Amino acid sequence: MTVKQGWVGRYFEDFEVGEVYEHLLGRTVTPTDNAWFTLLTQNTAPVHVDAYYASQTGFGRPLVNSAFTIALVTGQSVSDVSQNVMANLGWDEVRLPNPLFEGDTVYSQSEVLTLRESKSRSEVGIVEVRTTGYTQEGTVVITYRRTVMVYRRGHGPHRPRLNEETAR
Repeated sequence: MTVKQGWVGRYFEDFEVGEVYEHLLGRTVTPTDNAWFTLLTQNTAPVHVDAYYASQTGFGRPLVNSAFTIALVTGQSVSDVSQNVMANLGWDEVRLPNPLFEGDTVYSQSEVLTLRESKSRSEVGIVEVRTTGYTQEGTVVITYRRTVMVYRRGHGPHRPRLNEETAR
């Protein structure tokens, strides 16, 4: 039997400035996602969880919690940008140019902006990306710059592999 390793993400050496990664997974936001995330984070704004209240706003319906939006789009980018992350260093220039509503499906992509050596840790490099989240209609709902410390190839934690003899 041939065992083929699955996608393990990019290491620092795999990034190139100007590359754009279209992240594989889209996600439809449900009312439950919005309510649970809003309540979990103790956000008391009724525009997220009170449909009657939200119906009286300029949007006419509940808005998806902005913190959920950044969490979802960041999560979508992990397999391409930060699967081999040592640490997130920051999110900057977060913009929410259009509302996200329950029932919308979110897709995302990231562009590599800068790469640099870490001054304090030789086993990682610093990667900065611009990530954009958009709906099924192509409406941009979030943009931000994200900076991460990414392991160099051969320097990250090792993942266990199944021992063929003990698996039988």
